[in-house]
Amino acid sequence: MPFVRIDTLQAGPRRLQALGRAVHEALVETLGVPPEDRFQVLTDHDGRSGALHCDDHLGVHRDEGIAYIAITMRAGRTPDQKRALYRRIAEPARDHAGTEPRNVFVTATENASIDWSLGEGEAQYAPAPA
Repeated sequence: MPFVRIDTLQAGPRRLQALGRAVHEALVETLGVPPEDRFQVLTDHDGRSGALHCDDHLGVHRDEGIAYIAITMRAGRTPDQKRALYRRIAEPARDHAGTEPRNVFVTATENASIDWSLGEGEAQYAPAPA
């Protein structure tokens, strides 16, 4: 059950929702995430009260069309699975949200089962103490 945060700059609700769909589809297709496990925070910054900054780094030119995508998930994915995920996010981000692949900036952070509480004050993924 990944937790996803997407930040954009003046993308508008339609583009932001399309990015959310693109990321979720990629998670389902490449990592086998169940389709009903969709937990996302989508934020569109207006450039006045919130801003995004991006530089050209590693030869990738980014601009105001940047979409920062942060995915937190339990550990266990291989490097090849992560590479496939990044590629699969970039395709529908372009096709459905009009976001150029050069502007799709993804980070994946893994943690342990004990690092998750899905409600009720419980650590549902972690074994109960003996």
